[in-house]
Amino acid sequence: MYPYLRFFLEEVRAHRAPTLALTGVDVGRHTCLPWDLDPWHELNNGRALTLYDLGRVALLRRTGLAIVLRRQGWGIAVAGVSVRYRQRVKLFDRVEITTRAVTWDARFLYIEQAMWKADDICASHILLRMAVTGPGGIVPPAQVLEQMGRGSDPPPVPEWIAAWIAAEARRPWPPERAG
Repeated sequence: MYPYLRFFLEEVRAHRAPTLALTGVDVGRHTCLPWDLDPWHELNNGRALTLYDLGRVALLRRTGLAIVLRRQGWGIAVAGVSVRYRQRVKLFDRVEITTRAVTWDARFLYIEQAMWKADDICASHILLRMAVTGPGGIVPPAQVLEQMGRGSDPPPVPEWIAAWIAAEARRPWPPERAG
């Protein structure tokens, strides 16, 4: 089940926090609870993605993007994701989730998130390609930023993100059906 209480608490936290630049970093704190566990008694990978989702909700609110989406009747969708899990998160472990928009291109926003345990240990890291969507399809980030009253020049694309974008462009779609 979706963690609506956590969602509500993130909304309240983000509402009370200062506004951020689109490339600013939001930090959310969470505790791994019994219903977050998989059969191996660690944070379920699907629940980890849900916690990351909560971090993006806070970023959208703090940057003002949520207001623009609502006002324009737009949505925002994950169009691709790369996840790297490296450390187990166990019951009652406390984590910090950092979220920031790294850059954008003509179609997508690229969001980076990391889950940090105590002692600056990175448990997992994700890169997302996100699309703002409207009735006509994908809304160009330049148009979104204009509605936000912000400049539309993207920050430089880090090499590792450029490599991921290039790899995704070569990936066949639709995939070959297995079996």
